[in-house]
Amino acid sequence: MDHHHENSHKVSVAGLIVALGIIYGDIGTSPLYVVKAIIKGREISEQLIYGGLSCIVWTITLLTTVKYVTLALKADNNGEGGIFSLFALVKRRKPYLIVPAIIGGCTLLADGMITPPISVSSAVEGLLILNPNIPTIPIVLSIITLLFLMQRMGTSIVGKMFGPVMLIWFSMLGVLGTLSIVQNPAILKALNPYYAYDFLVNYPEGFWLLGAVFLCSTGAEALYSDMGHCGKNNIRVSWAFVKVTLLLNYFGQGAWVLQHLHTRIPEEQNPFFSIMPEWFLLTGIVVATVAAIIASQALISGSFTLVAEALRLNVWPKVTIKYPTNLKGQIYVPSVNWLLWIGCVTIVLYFKESAKMEAAYGLAIIITMIMTTILLMNFLQKIKAPKLLIVLLSLIYATIEAAFLIANIDKIPAGGWMTLLVSSAFMAVMYIWYRGRKIKNRLTEFVNLKDYLPLLFELSKDNSISKYSTHLVYLTSADNLMEIENKVIYSILQKRPKRADVYWFVHIHVDDKPYTMEYRVDHIIPNDVVRVEFRLGFRVEQKINFYFRRVVEELVKNGEVDVRSRYASLRGQNITGDFRFVVLKRHLSHDNELSGIEKRIMEMYFTLDKLSLSEEKAFGLDTSSVLVETVPLMITQPREFKLQRVYSKNTFGKPSPKPEH
Repeated sequence: MDHHHENSHKVSVAGLIVALGIIYGDIGTSPLYVVKAIIKGREISEQLIYGGLSCIVWTITLLTTVKYVTLALKADNNGEGGIFSLFALVKRRKPYLIVPAIIGGCTLLADGMITPPISVSSAVEGLLILNPNIPTIPIVLSIITLLFLMQRMGTSIVGKMFGPVMLIWFSMLGVLGTLSIVQNPAILKALNPYYAYDFLVNYPEGFWLLGAVFLCSTGAEALYSDMGHCGKNNIRVSWAFVKVTLLLNYFGQGAWVLQHLHTRIPEEQNPFFSIMPEWFLLTGIVVATVAAIIASQALISGSFTLVAEALRLNVWPKVTIKYPTNLKGQIYVPSVNWLLWIGCVTIVLYFKESAKMEAAYGLAIIITMIMTTILLMNFLQKIKAPKLLIVLLSLIYATIEAAFLIANIDKIPAGGWMTLLVSSAFMAVMYIWYRGRKIKNRLTEFVNLKDYLPLLFELSKDNSISKYSTHLVYLTSADNLMEIENKVIYSILQKRPKRADVYWFVHIHVDDKPYTMEYRVDHIIPNDVVRVEFRLGFRVEQKINFYFRRVVEELVKNGEVDVRSRYASLRGQNITGDFRFVVLKRHLSHDNELSGIEKRIMEMYFTLDKLSLSEEKAFGLDTSSVLVETVPLMITQPREFKLQRVYSKNTFGKPSPKPEH
């Protein structure tokens, strides 16, 4: 069992503190804007407040507690969670489930663009209570920019502070909420689900206000995605504390709002800050801002992990991934970092204040939740859960999430279009890359390696051809041991005969488990033709150069291969022979007659390929001797045609004789 997986079962004080800092940033800052969104521009009534709070209670209970904390955490992929980890658990049975995985992953990325602006803006706008003339936009942009600049250095030092700060934050939520509830204990009646029913059925805008209510559970998906950081049992135990403090604060805000019956609370007045004593306000704003930064950090880190997983699963173009610290799982993706920064800055400048950002928030994440539900129900089928239970859960969550989706659709004209636009752009990239690779792989021609082994053996001994390299290494996509791409054989035997003493074929298999690191060696012709297959988890960096050299060292140590130079003068001195990698880069052949849709997909695929990281850098080969050869990708054979030969007349005016048959 993976050591990382073992740790996911241990509950510890340290694990609980880490969970507070990493897991609950997004959902933990939702009290900053949820109640404010529900009462925005409306006359305060008991039906509005009791109904709205009751909906919050049962949304957090049914969506966050039951679906994610109880059910989703069971979908444990060796200690890892998230929509791509969940897909990896079910993809063998139903590969087409890549569609909901891509949709869910893209909408979660869009959520990563909206969470920092709305969280930081909601916190900083608390300063307007102290001074209504404070320009909040420059402050918000400065905080967000600083946050993205920090990513390249890693967050290990800041990460150690996250837990204690969030412990202070949640304690503050609970205490402030309790102090407010004491002044109006009747607010606790909202625990009764009848008020939620009455609100949805009888309040004029009740159903459409579900779009605002839904904001209380937007961090549930991140909760599941970050399972690998501190373990599901630590999440389940810490959630009890988090849920209580969140509900206390929501009820505290409700108690304050009830003091303003039959009035309209000004939009700039946030119930979250209004329940704070005046002497505590500045401290509360500072703590809220730090909590918002932590929430943003969690979403940014989650976006990096999401893209890295998508890259390993071949649904995202190759991009640079850096590892700023030695902490497991901590990565930095520069292209994604600055893409998110541009998105965040655009959202702040376009919407200007958090109240307007609420329209763009929630729509993307409910789509992610629906996709997770689809994958989760398939996972329950895989583990043979009772069919009646699966049907019941499917009906319950289809009803709840469809209601939230419909309510959020109302937000599209006011700003929801922006997250849909961003999500669609990400989806287009993922679909083109995934479909393009499928077309390319489907039409790659493989040949039987056995048919060419005698030729390879003779070529390696043919002294009439100058030696190209002592060890020649090709990357191959062939899953079968005795298959090889036709283009590889063409490269060795025909393009320019490449004589080598040992031919190595390296295959990379991305495993469904997150941290698998295994390899297998097959000596097809001992000391002449060797195949190495790496089985790497979808969260493992593909440093093939490093791994390959380690494998060769092991083989030499075991006496399985002789890597000494075959030149007599060097071999006597035990000099290691040179290694050379050959990477075959495909391009679209001009000789193709493609169907319309496939032609467009492949054109866009190769455009993305030009913009993405080169193969040699993506596989960590850039420090080695690498030859990149371009080979045409023949998608369809050209149609048959007749080319007629004509015969010229000779100098005596007679046609040249036709060749005899």
